[in-house]
Amino acid sequence: MTDTPTHLPVEALDDWTTAVCEALDIDRESVDVALLLNLARDVAHGVARPAAPLSAYLAGLAAGRAGGTREDTAAAVSAITGLAVTWRASETDS
Repeated sequence: MTDTPTHLPVEALDDWTTAVCEALDIDRESVDVALLLNLARDVAHGVARPAAPLSAYLAGLAAGRAGGTREDTAAAVSAITGLAVTWRASETDS
């Protein structure tokens, strides 16, 4: 790793996802990139930026435990997104 951050061009995201899936022996068709990016956005805006990658990891963990299908991922993401939407509201109510 270097100290200089590098940014992945948007068009390379699919290639990166495919490479990671191959490296981790994950079915590429089971990965819904848009769903996970939306999760990261919603959590970053609704909770805090550092919560976005953590939430994506937890969604993947929950989805894997449930069976690892796209539907399992969608269910985990839905649960986390629902929590993120209410997070600031519940925090300010206290």
